[in-house]
Amino acid sequence: MFKDKSIFSPVKAWKYLLKKPVTIPKKDIFESPRVAADNYRGFHVNDWEKCVGCGTCGEICPTNAITMVPIEGMKQVDGMKPERPVIDYGRCSFCALCVDICTSDSLAMSKEYIHISPDAETFYFLPEIDGIHQIEFETGYDRDETSELLDLERYEIEEIPHEGRNESFMELIKGYSKEMALAEASRCVECGVCTSTCPANMNIPEYIRSVWTEDLKEGAEWLYETNPLSNVCGRICTHLCETACVIGNRGEPVAIRWLKRYIVDNTPEDQFEEAVLAKVSKQMNGKVGIIGSGPAGLSAGYYLRRMGYEVDIYEEKALPGGVIRYGAPEYRLPEDRVMKDIEMIEKSGVNIIVNTKVGRDISLAEMQEKYDAIFAGSGYWIPKKLKIDNIDHPAIKFSTGFLAASRDYTRGMGEMPEFDENIIVIGGGDVSFDVARTLNRFQMIKNGKANVRFIARKPEKFLAASIEEVEEAKEEGVIYQLDRSPTAILLDDNNNIYGVEVALCESFEDENGKVKTVCGDEREIIYGTDVYLGVGSDPDFVFFNEEMMAGIEINRNKLKVKKNGQFENYPWLFAGGDIVNGPDIISAVADGHRSAVGIDEYLMELKKNK
Repeated sequence: MFKDKSIFSPVKAWKYLLKKPVTIPKKDIFESPRVAADNYRGFHVNDWEKCVGCGTCGEICPTNAITMVPIEGMKQVDGMKPERPVIDYGRCSFCALCVDICTSDSLAMSKEYIHISPDAETFYFLPEIDGIHQIEFETGYDRDETSELLDLERYEIEEIPHEGRNESFMELIKGYSKEMALAEASRCVECGVCTSTCPANMNIPEYIRSVWTEDLKEGAEWLYETNPLSNVCGRICTHLCETACVIGNRGEPVAIRWLKRYIVDNTPEDQFEEAVLAKVSKQMNGKVGIIGSGPAGLSAGYYLRRMGYEVDIYEEKALPGGVIRYGAPEYRLPEDRVMKDIEMIEKSGVNIIVNTKVGRDISLAEMQEKYDAIFAGSGYWIPKKLKIDNIDHPAIKFSTGFLAASRDYTRGMGEMPEFDENIIVIGGGDVSFDVARTLNRFQMIKNGKANVRFIARKPEKFLAASIEEVEEAKEEGVIYQLDRSPTAILLDDNNNIYGVEVALCESFEDENGKVKTVCGDEREIIYGTDVYLGVGSDPDFVFFNEEMMAGIEINRNKLKVKKNGQFENYPWLFAGGDIVNGPDIISAVADGHRSAVGIDEYLMELKKNK
């Protein structure tokens, strides 16, 4: 098979022993190197302005040549870790998979390929935009369509068609099928950047992985480590996590909220209950009273039970849940989903006492005698009023009362609220859109037609409401009257409302990115006989007596507490939710969890010092 070699072949090579070798001076190598071919895989460059420190490059590296290192002076911000990749060129095979999968398009490979050094440490390199020698080189290898490794398009969740959907309170979102959930879960790179952005720091990569591995019981366990209202948050969470998703840098973010919903909707009931209750302590370390059964109070109660405390929650209304029971409309948050979360919390051993208002039916002083510690999560229930003419007219309706009555109607516990044919809703946030869309449905159900006008002082792109609310209200026929600021409620000679006077406004972003709205002298009349206000609410601190109010710091209707929710002057008292951080369900859940830990630490310290 092989040609025989001459026995003198080795001797022929000896002639090179005395021949002078060809040597290229080091200076010439760097000053005029051989030009690399297009798409050459040279040393890495990384644009730190784009890089989000997700570590996906390191995860995919087949030779473990990439390590994420913390960068001194770099701060943690939403959507980015304060880390950057280091390349070990003793290991790197120049396969470029790291470039192919880079979520922020920051990593590339240059045409620079020469590095000579007796110091092995210099081959362990932290790439920046100017490369290994801070010399400008053309880009070599870069990702293209054929080497793309990320699935950048979201698998859209199924929802009912917008035609005719405002004729009922049927839930809009149908949810993911198993196949769609698996496909969407596969898009996650498990970097964890989203976790730090979530107010509750939920274990997002872990529960998404459980969808992919089809272990939904494990997914439910991960959810309830940080959020006992996952049925609720799987539907109406503000999903800040998705704004930080690194896939969103080049494509559409992973549908984290909908994958959470998929877990709670599809975990078998016995497995779900086991996952929720598995870590509830059987021992009792003390007794805690909670004011308000909203998201903060329910969250605090659940985690206190897990830590071994007897818990009583006092709720002034007939049903527990606060804003999730008396706020969000049925078409966004069905009653059975709210009930499932609350029932699980009650099964953990939390006792909820309804129709009992602290400050009216029981005093804070009485609670202090009865409990070792108290948590206040009373929420925002007093409607705000605009400072405009005739705002105190008795016919004006407010979002809190109207949405509560609407929920009672859709759950079969009350009559449909009364309304006129020509309606004006004033607002700009999600709550005001809830009011407008609910009224739109009532009108369609009762009259077969709708006429709801929505007034806001800002244009669509600057509205505080979520994009989904704005788009869906438009699809359902709500009439927008934007860039208009109400100046007066207009009354006829019989003291009846016939419209709202508005000033025409213009909004813009200043040099700091803040939205400024300027309203001129020009006025316009928007006609309508029924006016609803959804411009925010204030807290009710009726449970604090005058002496306590003097010892509590309140800034813009929010209580000042320590990071663990504890009051400086009243160490037995903790607070969270709207009255501390403003209206946001997932933030309230986080506050409740944080305060539960704070209460446990406080009571354990008291026991230790006795």
